[in-house]
Amino acid sequence: MVHAGTAAPAIEVIDLKKTYRGGIEAVKGISFQVEKGEIFGFLGPNGAGKSTTIMMLTTLIKPTGGRAAVDGFDVVKEAYRVRTRLGYVSQDLAVDDNLTGRENLILQAHFYHIPRSQLKARIDEVLELVGLRERCDDRVEFYSGGMRKRLDIACGLIHRPSILFLDEPTLGLDIQTRHEIWRYIEKLRSENKMTIFLTTHYMDEADALCDRIAIIDRGVIKAIDAPSALKDQLGGDVIFFRFSDGSGDAAAATMAALRELPGVKEISQHGEEKVVVARNGDLLLPQIFEAAQKNGARIESVTLKRPTLDDVYLAHTGRALREGAGGKEEFRRQRMAMRRARR
Repeated sequence: MVHAGTAAPAIEVIDLKKTYRGGIEAVKGISFQVEKGEIFGFLGPNGAGKSTTIMMLTTLIKPTGGRAAVDGFDVVKEAYRVRTRLGYVSQDLAVDDNLTGRENLILQAHFYHIPRSQLKARIDEVLELVGLRERCDDRVEFYSGGMRKRLDIACGLIHRPSILFLDEPTLGLDIQTRHEIWRYIEKLRSENKMTIFLTTHYMDEADALCDRIAIIDRGVIKAIDAPSALKDQLGGDVIFFRFSDGSGDAAAATMAALRELPGVKEISQHGEEKVVVARNGDLLLPQIFEAAQKNGARIESVTLKRPTLDDVYLAHTGRALREGAGGKEEFRRQRMAMRRARR
């Protein structure tokens, strides 16, 4: 593997495999890269191989085949160096309610053997980063849900990792607090040039935060690209509209004109509703009205629907992401393994 200091990606995965006892293939030879400073989304239902992949990348289990490197270091041969370069924040809060925010950070710093001479400066640094300096000496039991999650993130940052794994960082939080956590994730990337590997069951979260997204299902990477590119691959925006009664020949002439417009990929009809599939639907809308006016037709209603990441996920896995949510036993095993690793 190419070591840190070169142009190596933050995470490099090449033909990575994991087969458990009994011949169960959890991960079937996946390959991808995560660039430095990127927010990378990793989506998949329970049993898809997502958790197994994360545990291999965080050195908790060894691959059966292939190889992977984190910050240029091999996850098997140089596991200790990998651990010093990554942080992990579980979907479940790992902070102690009976301690203050500062005491939680001191405890976490000891797990990473941070020298006492650096302790105060390091703690002040992460408290400032997550906006908790004013409340750091209050017991965590008096923190709001969003404050607890921010403290949890601070615990994952205390050893200054170059790569941060965030597992369901906003699970169960209200929408306002979710957006607050989003701002802190963006801040980590923009101000600290940190690489972030994110798992989430919220498609709006993945769309808002991630530079690229990988979808894994049944141990295979089904798709990987920027959210906008993944949505474009579904065929474009869809415009539904109806002509007013009596448009007749004018409507037919309008539809003929629309077929000649650049960007129109497909035109069909479902009952009284016309359906146009096109790229950049918002740019096509005024052209539709212009063609109707020119041909003497009147449009009664129009709706523009853009492909969503939910549509992308459904297309690649055959199920909605939330259908895969749950799997308490799987999550329990992962949480226990992660907590042992952090110590």
